[in-house]
Amino acid sequence: MTDGNGSWERDLVTKLASEALKEQRRRRRWGIFFKLLTFAYITFVLILAMDWSNRGDFSTSKKHTAMVELSGVIAPGSDASAEKVTASLQAAFKDKNTQGVIMRINSPGGSPVQAQTIYDEMKRLRKKYPDIPLYAVVEDICASGGYFVAVGADRIYVGKASIVGSIGVLMNGFGFTGLMDKIGVERRLITAGKNKGMLDPFSPLEAKDKTYISGMMEDIHRQFIDVVKEGRGKRLKETPDMFSGLIWTGEKSVELGLADGYGSLDSVARDVIKAEDIVDYTMKEGFAEKVAKRFGASVASSLWDYALRAQWAPSF
Repeated sequence: MTDGNGSWERDLVTKLASEALKEQRRRRRWGIFFKLLTFAYITFVLILAMDWSNRGDFSTSKKHTAMVELSGVIAPGSDASAEKVTASLQAAFKDKNTQGVIMRINSPGGSPVQAQTIYDEMKRLRKKYPDIPLYAVVEDICASGGYFVAVGADRIYVGKASIVGSIGVLMNGFGFTGLMDKIGVERRLITAGKNKGMLDPFSPLEAKDKTYISGMMEDIHRQFIDVVKEGRGKRLKETPDMFSGLIWTGEKSVELGLADGYGSLDSVARDVIKAEDIVDYTMKEGFAEKVAKRFGASVASSLWDYALRAQWAPSF
C-alpha cells in the first residue's frame, strides 16, 4: 500500500513538473516572439526615418563636386526616371558650394520622352546657373536615350572601352497570329475608330499600319539627331553611318566628336572641376516606395500589360 501511494505521488509530481516545464517553454517562446516583433517594428521605424532624412537638403558647408547618377533603363517609376533625375540635378545646382556637376551615366537608353525631359532640364539649369559647369562621365555604356541625355552636358568624358552611340529609335513587339491558327483560337476585336486596333499582337500586321509607325519613328529619330547636333555642335565629325544606330567604343567616339576625352568621376572632379570632394545628390527609390511597389503591384497584371501594350512603346 505504501509502495502504491509512493508511486502515485511520484507520478503526480512528475506530471506537475512536466506541465510547469511546458508552461515555461510557452512563455519563453511568446517572449522571444514579442521581442522579435518589437525589434522588427523599431527597425522598420528607423529605416523609414533614415529614408525620409535622405530626402532632405543635401547642402554642405564645403566646396565640392556634385554628382548625379543616371543608371539603368530610363523609364517612369525607375531610379533613372525624369522625375528623380531632374530633382537630383536641381538640388545639385542649387547648393551654393557646388563647383561643378557631373552626371555619371551607365544606361542603355529607354523612353524618348523621359530622356528629352532630362535633357531640357539640363539646358535650363545651365542657363540659370551659368557659372556651374555640367559634365557627363560615361562608365560602361551610354547608348540611345543615355547618349541623348549626355549631349546636354558641356563635355562628355568616356573610358576607352565604354560603349557609346546607338543614335536610333526602335519599336518592337510580338505577333501571335500563326500560333492562334495552330491552336484554333479566333481573335474577336471590336473597336470604335478604324485605327484603334493598330499593332494588336493578335491580329495580322497591315502594311498601312507599318508605314504609319515607320513615319512616326522617323520623326522621333530626327528629333534625336537634332539634339545630338545641337549639343555637340562643331565638335561632331559626321559620317554616313553616325545616325544609323551603330555603337562605338569610347576611343572611337572621341575621334568622331561624340565625346570630348577620357575621364572618370574622380579624375574629372579633381582635374577639370578642381574640387576633389564629391557629394552624391542622386535621388534613390526609398524604402517606403519599395514596400508600396512590392505590395501594390500585381505580377500577373504587369506581365500582361507588358505583353500587350509596353512592347509597342517607342524607345531609344
